[in-house]
Amino acid sequence: MKLNIKAFAFTLGIIWGLLVFLYTWWVIVLDAYFNLELPGEKVFLGYIYPFYSITPWGSFIGLLYAVVDGLILGAAIAWLYNLILTKGLKKETA
Repeated sequence: MKLNIKAFAFTLGIIWGLLVFLYTWWVIVLDAYFNLELPGEKVFLGYIYPFYSITPWGSFIGLLYAVVDGLILGAAIAWLYNLILTKGLKKETA
């Protein structure tokens, strides 16, 4: 069964964007209770996504970057899956 590339890409983009957004707010809330002194510091995602930081504004920046990143990755995964599936089906029928 082939994957719908647009639907898979959209789904992965939304899920990855929400995960980055929720992760950022989770760290912000943990910092409020445990005083971790993290907001504003550059974290791992800050090296991948420019201008991202553990701040409320950074959560929205991370959301945008992660949605675009997820769209591209989702499209590539679905396309590769469909390609492998098609090649495998051709070998079985030959």
